[in-house]
Amino acid sequence: MAVAEVTDATFESDVLRSERPVIVDFWAPWCVPCRRISPILEEMSDSREDVRFVKLNVDDNPSTAMNYSISSIPTIARFEEGQVTQQAIGALPKNQLSAQLGL
Repeated sequence: MAVAEVTDATFESDVLRSERPVIVDFWAPWCVPCRRISPILEEMSDSREDVRFVKLNVDDNPSTAMNYSISSIPTIARFEEGQVTQQAIGALPKNQLSAQLGL
């Protein structure tokens, strides 16, 4: 599955109300580490049908980023039942990212 884009307007319906866990990549186009981690998340999304992967551009969607106190990017957060349950900050290797997100 491809990593879908979410926005401030769709975050509640796409992430907070999801019946399955959602991994959210908080990123920005100018962020080099964000661009490095993107293919890793794409690869992970292809192998996990039980988890949804999305990304939110913090420059275009500042409200959601502020609501979750995102101060460094990339920040990758796991949401379950509308709550952040796990989080990873920085462009981590796939094995570390998987471990920190419970995947």
